[in-house]
Amino acid sequence: MSRLVKKAPSLCTDLPLDNTDICNKLLLLWQLLRSCFGSTGRLKQVHNNIGGHVVTTSTSSVLLPAITSSQPFINLIKTSILNHVSRFSDCGLFAAILCLSLIEQAKQSGLRGNVTIGVNKHLLGLCTSYLQQEDCGCKVKLDFCSSHNLIRLAHSIVSSKPACVLTEPEALHISRLAVQAFLLTLPCNSPGTVKLGNIVTVCVEGHSVLNSAVFPGLLVDTPDIFCLNKIENLHSNPLRTVLFSASLAGDLPELGDGIIEVHPGVDTDSQILDQLLELGKQVVKDEVKLFVCQKVIHPVLQQYLRTHGIIVIERLGITLMEPLTQLTGAQPVATLQSTIPAKAYGKVMDVSIRQFGSKTMLHLHPPGESAICTMILCHRNETMLSELKVVCQKIEHVLRLTLREPAALLGGGCTETHLAAYIRHKSVNEVTQTAQTLRCSQTEYLLAVEGFCRSLESVATALEHDGGNSLIDLTHAHHWTRPADVMEEHTEESLGLCGCGLVQGSPDKKWTYLNTKYPQFSPAPLTRDTTVEPSVLDSFTAKVNGLQVAVETANLALDVRYVIQDMN
Repeated sequence: MSRLVKKAPSLCTDLPLDNTDICNKLLLLWQLLRSCFGSTGRLKQVHNNIGGHVVTTSTSSVLLPAITSSQPFINLIKTSILNHVSRFSDCGLFAAILCLSLIEQAKQSGLRGNVTIGVNKHLLGLCTSYLQQEDCGCKVKLDFCSSHNLIRLAHSIVSSKPACVLTEPEALHISRLAVQAFLLTLPCNSPGTVKLGNIVTVCVEGHSVLNSAVFPGLLVDTPDIFCLNKIENLHSNPLRTVLFSASLAGDLPELGDGIIEVHPGVDTDSQILDQLLELGKQVVKDEVKLFVCQKVIHPVLQQYLRTHGIIVIERLGITLMEPLTQLTGAQPVATLQSTIPAKAYGKVMDVSIRQFGSKTMLHLHPPGESAICTMILCHRNETMLSELKVVCQKIEHVLRLTLREPAALLGGGCTETHLAAYIRHKSVNEVTQTAQTLRCSQTEYLLAVEGFCRSLESVATALEHDGGNSLIDLTHAHHWTRPADVMEEHTEESLGLCGCGLVQGSPDKKWTYLNTKYPQFSPAPLTRDTTVEPSVLDSFTAKVNGLQVAVETANLALDVRYVIQDMN
């Protein structure tokens, strides 16, 4: 009989933001994420305490899942940010740093929780409505007639991930490839509902990043060289293709569910093999030239097909099934119990061999316009290659978001400082009416506004990791950085371009340090010179949602009264 253990009582924490242990963990998380932010962010090595694989990264989608905490309050914030990252791929660190800054500012202000929450909601509404305006001073429209801004958006994402360890030419090369691959997934002449294609990524370790390339169609591994000898003899175009999702290994369990009756003296192996060979005879009769199986193919069937000049690919894997189905138009055959219907066949225009280092790959060319392409990613070692793959997947997702909202926000901290200046100016001018609406005093309202704006500015200051100072110009409210080795009297000479690269420093401009008191002002609109374009851009959709997630998560954390934790 098992020993009965009395259940331990649950642990109840009252007012978690007054708990020293929780506050210390929040501060540590804030410092950790700030140190990863931006193009000069510091890398983190993540591993467990019993060994295993070591991950080097500064990317939120990799870093946050690796951070474990026994504190539910911390996990609440982490889960909220991860949910944003899973839906939008970008701006995870932005959302996390802003959220934790809002919580810290609320604690320092000493305001009642309901006042801070109400003001935060109001200011979030002001931010989102301003960002949606056509004349928003920190929004850039994306024109799909030109790829320049798309490449800048991709380059901003690549350059913000130092774990990729890319030179400037390499970063630009990857940015162009990512945009090229994205554009190849957009069908040009598809009536009705448009279905986007797929980018299949193949990683090749030990080669220069500049060897990375994008190919229309699909590249699949061909470790078996037998099929390669048949390619030169193929003259028919297009090539009829059949695709099996069922195993053709000849094992009894693979025949399907149900009861199998075996009569005495019957050799089941030979009967199954005969059935496989009948299948082979049918595809030979139907003039199939490419035979693909998601799983294993019996060696005898492989040999039979090859002797009839058919290219055989086995162990394709479930990941490539959908891209291959889209490319060929074939319908995957899920059984070998019946004949293959004519509508199940697909086709490829041509096949060729491509060599990438030690990888020999079969290039399946689409029979017509296809939204399937393959990106070959090369890098010097596994760690850099793994991070680069994550970044390219992030770029693909962000570029897809631009189809719904063809816009971007200024990067380099300029959107944050611009929003902070806009919110301060608008709030001061509407303080009387807004304070009455929110049922708080004007002093409380302005104090909460200051905390919100300082939180936005703290995100911009998090981009500096080398001891420099963050500044804001008092004209357009853009973000500037003065290097640590520049004396204060030489500040004007050292400030060339703002963080996003759109505004040029000049002697008539005035600057002030961020997170210091300065007179409120309305950011002046830029007279857009078409020859000057921002060099750093952020995803509009991802950043707006990140802003909403940060404020709403901070408000949720400020509203938590008790944390009840089951200790069993």
